[in-house]
Amino acid sequence: MSFQNNIFFQKVRDYSVSKEIFELHHNPEYDLLITFPKPSLEKLPSYYESEDYISHTDGKRSLFERMYHLIKNIALINKVKLINSQSEKGKLLDIGAGTGDFLVVAKNDGWKTTGIEPSAKAKTIAINKGVNFADNLSDLESHSFDVITMWHVLEHVPNLDEYILELKRLVKPTGTIIIAVPNFKSFDANYYGKFWAAFDVPRHIWHFSKTAIDKLFAEKGMKLVEVLPMKFDSFYVSLLSEKYKTGKMNFIKAFFVGLKSNHSAKQTKEYSSHIYIIKNQ
Repeated sequence: MSFQNNIFFQKVRDYSVSKEIFELHHNPEYDLLITFPKPSLEKLPSYYESEDYISHTDGKRSLFERMYHLIKNIALINKVKLINSQSEKGKLLDIGAGTGDFLVVAKNDGWKTTGIEPSAKAKTIAINKGVNFADNLSDLESHSFDVITMWHVLEHVPNLDEYILELKRLVKPTGTIIIAVPNFKSFDANYYGKFWAAFDVPRHIWHFSKTAIDKLFAEKGMKLVEVLPMKFDSFYVSLLSEKYKTGKMNFIKAFFVGLKSNHSAKQTKEYSSHIYIIKNQ
C-alpha cells in the first residue's frame, strides 16, 4: 500500500523523550494519521530511552505507576477472557509482549505461549517470569498460531504493509488476530488536541480509525468482525494529557474528561482505544 495525497493535520510535540516537534498528516482514503517525518530505523530506538516508558518496566515508584499496574491487572484478566472467547486453547503469539505479564496469565490458563519483544530491558524482566520468546517473526512457522495479539503495538511498527502480511502468514487459516490501538476520533483526542498523550510521537507512527483497520486488513484477505471498547484508556490517556497540557497531573479533571469520553462514545461508538477482532479468511 502507498499512502498518497496526505493532508497536514496538526503539529505535535514528543513530550516524553526528545521534546521534538513532529507533524501528523491525514490520509483520507484510509482515514489514517501518519507521523511525519518517520524516524529512521537507526534512530527510532533512541525515542524509547526513558525510565518513564511504563510498558518496559515493572516500576511502582509513583501513584501514577501504582494505578497503572492496578488497572493492568484487571485488564489482564479481561484479555484472557477475550482470547478464550475467540478460540479453543492452543498456540498464542503476543507481539510487543513488554514485561510478559499477559503471557504469564495466559500460560497459567492453559495456552502455549510465545512472545516477541524488541526491548532488551523488558524482555529480560519477562524471561525471569518464565516467558518464552522468539527473536523475530520470520523465525516462526507459517500458519502456526490460533491467536495473535498486539496490545497497543501496531501503531509502533515502521513498515505497516509488511507487518500485516506477516500476521496473515503466521495465523492459522481459521485463526484470530486481536489488535488494540488508540482512536484519534475519540472525544478525549478531540478535547486535548495536540496535547493528546496517545499521539505519542514519534513512537506512534500510525494513528488509526475504525475505517483504517477495516481497509488495511481487508486488503490482505482478512475480515474485521468486531470492535470492542477499552474504557480504562480514556482515564489513563486523559491523565497523561493533563500533564502534557498543564505540567501536572490533574487527577480530578482527567477523571471527568475520561468519564465524558466514555459517555460520548455510547452514542458515537468512538472510544479512546478500541480492540479489533480480525478473522483470517
